[in-house]
Amino acid sequence: MTALSAPGFPERAIRARARNGTAEVFPDPATYGTQLYGPGTATAADELDRARIVPPVFMPQRLEKLIDLAREPEFTDVDLGTRVGGFTARLPLYLSAFGSTRAGSGDLAVHASRQAARLGIPMVIGENMIPVHGYRRAGDATRSALLARVEAYLDAAPDGAGGIVVQQSTEDADSEVWNLLYSDPAFRPLLETGRLAFELKTGQGAKPGLGGMTVVDRAEAEQLARRFTVRKVLDPDGARQLRCATPGTFTDEILRQQLRFMRNNFPKARTWVKFHPGRDIAHAARTAWSAGADAVTVDGAEGGTGWAPGVFLDHVGLPLAACLRRIGRPDGCLLAAGGMWEGGRAVRALALGATAVGLGRAALVAVDEDPEHGLERLADSIALELRLLISALGKYSVGALDPEDLWWPDGHAPLPAATDPVGATP
Repeated sequence: MTALSAPGFPERAIRARARNGTAEVFPDPATYGTQLYGPGTATAADELDRARIVPPVFMPQRLEKLIDLAREPEFTDVDLGTRVGGFTARLPLYLSAFGSTRAGSGDLAVHASRQAARLGIPMVIGENMIPVHGYRRAGDATRSALLARVEAYLDAAPDGAGGIVVQQSTEDADSEVWNLLYSDPAFRPLLETGRLAFELKTGQGAKPGLGGMTVVDRAEAEQLARRFTVRKVLDPDGARQLRCATPGTFTDEILRQQLRFMRNNFPKARTWVKFHPGRDIAHAARTAWSAGADAVTVDGAEGGTGWAPGVFLDHVGLPLAACLRRIGRPDGCLLAAGGMWEGGRAVRALALGATAVGLGRAALVAVDEDPEHGLERLADSIALELRLLISALGKYSVGALDPEDLWWPDGHAPLPAATDPVGATP
């Protein structure tokens, strides 16, 4: 089997973390005593990475912690536990949706599910899993791809931590995905423990304004043409064809009605909504929170894993930093995804108001490197960096982070939340 590749992403560093875990947080220990250390030469990939994390000199919260502990606080005293969309998470991380792509639907996704469960973090299962792969209940001879991931997660999940989130898009709604899952006995343990959520997907960072896309062969194209748009734009002979899902149509009122429907029809499931990085993201996020969403996921333009036109990957959608700055202080649980793989980027997003950050491409690459423990080692390295950074800021919980912990090279501060009808900012 050919290993996954992730062009433009720090794949080599992620694979090293998947192999070596927390050791990769530091320089090579073999160079200790023979090498002088200073800033690296790597250039920041985007605006979020260019922001500096700036500890103060005076740290009143460290004094409070010292008094509480009756000793000097250490980085190990930082509490990384948090509430993510109604779930208890041991780390401010979640496993992002992989969708119905080939890379995200097979054994790698099952291994990722099992490791996410052991970490005690929520897992999102992406759109179109049932319309593309079908649905077979637990007693059937062959498990569906979705149920395989759910069972792997449940087998490894610790008591009281984590949760499973299932996305639904237009085609999923046609297949009544949420109705199937809500009535399936296999999901009863999740409902009874309050660890199931449904996520309304309105868009994604890799291709804002478009629905999901995958490459299918001729036989798959014939089978899927009943549910999806399939076009011969990749190969004149049709050996490889493009399967396209529809993104759905939303106004603020349609979104409010959809979320009310979810809350009324599935009262035991948490209600999440995912947005692409649109220019009116502040208005969209506040509309969702006001309608009762337990979590709002913002997928920045740096987001990936899914098949997308190159022009969208390079030129469409707001960067994650701009999305977070437009939203400002969130009204509820805000989740951020897009280019996450190490603790510095995660801390910046958390300081800008995110409750947790999502691992997508990084998680798949880590599991591809080591199917048994790669994601766990990657998460361990991120957790160590988070504790070191948060402690250096004189703080001891994720929720204590604040925009003041960042300095921007161009001198700008995070923009205030927009108040006009479409959420525009000056």
